[in-house]
Amino acid sequence: MRKSLLALVAAGLLTTATLTACDDGGDTAETGSESATTSNGGSEITGDAGIGVILPDTKSSARWSTADPAYLQAAFKAANVPAQIVNAEGDKERFKQLADNLLTNGAKVLIIANLDAASGKAVIDNAKSRNVPVIDYDRLTLNGTADYYVSFDNEKVGELQAKALQKCLADSPTAPATPVIAELNGSPTDNNAYLFKDGYDGVLNTLYDNGTFSKGPDQFVPEWDNDEGREMFALMLKQYPNIGGVLAANDGLGNAAIEVLKEKGMNGRVPVTGQDATVEGLQNVLAGDQCVTIFKDVKLEANAAADLAVKLYKNNTVKVPVADKLKDPESGLYIPFVKLKPEAITKDNVKSVVENGFVDANTLCTAKFKAACKAAKIIQ
Repeated sequence: MRKSLLALVAAGLLTTATLTACDDGGDTAETGSESATTSNGGSEITGDAGIGVILPDTKSSARWSTADPAYLQAAFKAANVPAQIVNAEGDKERFKQLADNLLTNGAKVLIIANLDAASGKAVIDNAKSRNVPVIDYDRLTLNGTADYYVSFDNEKVGELQAKALQKCLADSPTAPATPVIAELNGSPTDNNAYLFKDGYDGVLNTLYDNGTFSKGPDQFVPEWDNDEGREMFALMLKQYPNIGGVLAANDGLGNAAIEVLKEKGMNGRVPVTGQDATVEGLQNVLAGDQCVTIFKDVKLEANAAADLAVKLYKNNTVKVPVADKLKDPESGLYIPFVKLKPEAITKDNVKSVVENGFVDANTLCTAKFKAACKAAKIIQ
């Protein structure tokens, strides 16, 4: 049970970006370092909302302002279905307000990536009172009773991170005999953070028990805040100067740890994990500062959610069959779950993320990383 999840303070004044899927006027939908934008950006939701999408923020991961809105927009345009995609910018009250605006403007389906369980549940309850189906996107809303959940196998994500960390330490000639492992977990209000942790702790606890690794500091980072993660890790390293490996839950937190390690001249000698295959994370992998990132093909996730939403938009009285189910640890209910497969990315297969089209070679292989990109056969 996770009813003890902390209610954390939201960020300040926020903005949103609106994407209208059936209007080409001025829209761009590019992944990488560019955000998907429209000519009618801002916070107002006008016209037929069609399918409403609320993304959580632009701070916890670059994906929320780049890959997700771009791929979702493209999928709705391909289906010729109206949609509006907005971002709550980390504000839970704004998240609820955006949902209410979308529903008032006639949204027939909602896709939400929640900020926390309470605000997510409030949105789902609001939608259900209007007979509008809700798809939890990437993050399950605990006790929220969404109609569907579309995400990756998040426990597998954590398992891949821990196994990669184990291999990096086993392959390192400078690793201590029994490395002390620091765990820098995600936000305590994000159910995914617990699923990732379940996955990597399943591997790490065995290694702690058999003496392969030694358990070090273990903390959650509120709101996935990279600045706070950096401060937390600096304190961890002060208290445990012999840290030999860092299980960081995503690329942003991984980079926060790497920055601290660089200040101490320890980068490259202490393996660090990550997740999301961000440009920064991949560059850290290529530089040898990060051991692994986990590639969750956002295009697959966005297309799966969009496909489901389009079917519901066209007939929301029909249940769409889904193969898997996930048990909500709060309500005990089983939510139909579209489960996708993650992939571990190390220096050996960074090229596959570029070939997939998720990251552009020119964006990745800046002057600082050209030599590493050539060695990885990403560029000539």
